[in-house]
Amino acid sequence: MHDLAIIGFRTLLLYALIVLILRLMGKREVGELSVIDIVVFVIIAEVAAFSLDSPDTKLINSILPMLVLLVIQYVSSWISLKNKKFRDVVDGDTSVIIQDGKILEEEMRKQRYNLDDLFQQLREKQIGSVFEVAYAYLEPSGNLAVFKYGETAPVLPLISDGDIDAQHLSIQDKTEDWLLAELRKKGIEDPKQVFYCSYENGELKVQLKQAYL
Repeated sequence: MHDLAIIGFRTLLLYALIVLILRLMGKREVGELSVIDIVVFVIIAEVAAFSLDSPDTKLINSILPMLVLLVIQYVSSWISLKNKKFRDVVDGDTSVIIQDGKILEEEMRKQRYNLDDLFQQLREKQIGSVFEVAYAYLEPSGNLAVFKYGETAPVLPLISDGDIDAQHLSIQDKTEDWLLAELRKKGIEDPKQVFYCSYENGELKVQLKQAYL
């Protein structure tokens, strides 16, 4: 009975602690979890299971690793918020899979994304033919965003939080030199001043960071 009471108490305590940790980690759908998030969840589950399987061990031996994991996830999230390159490594970036009705074979290989997966997702979106597709983007979550001819083309950021996105520039047949020249026309000498920038309807749209407003 003593062990059962300990297990019951630990179950309630660990449940409350895990709920608190998940709340502190922020709101995300399962498909939007980063690699770090998934690793943290798996390890937390293992630590909690170990604590329940071994009631003789000290509870602090389970609580401390969970708190350390929370700190790791919080720090990584903060770095990800401030550094797009780190964010791209951890979360991945959007990839163009189809452009103007043509499947981009090299990008498919790079993303380890096969034709069966592509056609399945196209069918799920009621797309009968690749040649109907103007653009198809493979999102970091693994979802496929599809735009037919005649639909509003997706707007991709050229600058996010001061970092120039070379891939998005290439998709829109633009260069970094072109972007810097256009920014200078608007009186912006350093892209680090820019919070968000996109190219829409033949015009460069720019939002500066609050510190430069």
